[in-house]
Amino acid sequence: MENTVSELTIPPVRLEGRLDEGLSRGLWLVKWLLAIPHYVVLAFLFVAFFGVTLVAFFAILFTGRYPRGLFDFNVGVLRWAWRVGYYSYGALGTDRYPPFSLAAHESYPATLEIDYPERLSNGLVVVKWLLIFPHALILGVLLGSTTSYANGTVVVRNPGFISVLVLIAAVGLLFTGRYLAGLFDLVLGLNRWVFRVVAYLFLMTDAYPPFRLDQGGVEPRPAAPAAPAAPAA
Repeated sequence: MENTVSELTIPPVRLEGRLDEGLSRGLWLVKWLLAIPHYVVLAFLFVAFFGVTLVAFFAILFTGRYPRGLFDFNVGVLRWAWRVGYYSYGALGTDRYPPFSLAAHESYPATLEIDYPERLSNGLVVVKWLLIFPHALILGVLLGSTTSYANGTVVVRNPGFISVLVLIAAVGLLFTGRYLAGLFDLVLGLNRWVFRVVAYLFLMTDAYPPFRLDQGGVEPRPAAPAAPAAPAA
């Protein structure tokens, strides 16, 4: 009889975070200020990110390939954004200041890896924006939204579920010095969902993001196949 294996496979988009011990009770109050240099750099990087995605769109449409240099750049931008979010108000999971770098830093407690696809569907690239619509509704809840009226004086803000959870974590840190483990696991799972959708929408994978909340700081791993039973004597 064949061994059974878990249906879970290693996902092409892997987001992880290690919760630091001894987080500061009050540093989160000024992280918005400390992170400003990163926000400025990321604003320029995301302009380039969208331009690179446009170039990649035509490359995939006509060749079925995402140019490796462009892919690595866009992965680096998302990796940088995740580190800044993990440090600041995307998770508040570390007090270690994030590096100014597109490269992977395994020693940093927040990591993001996206497998390079050797081939991508020429036709799928045209309709991914439409296929992702069900996820977009969920992301609207997770990330919130901002609406400005034409006169620019009225703004309607919905903070988003992730922001609300991180605020609860921040208040907990302020008064207890602890980050609730269950809350951290949920925040990481929701961020993982967001980045899986972003990677798909921006053409970096053809693997449709699952409607699944994989909680915890570590990506779920497939179960090892069971060892074959020893033959009877």
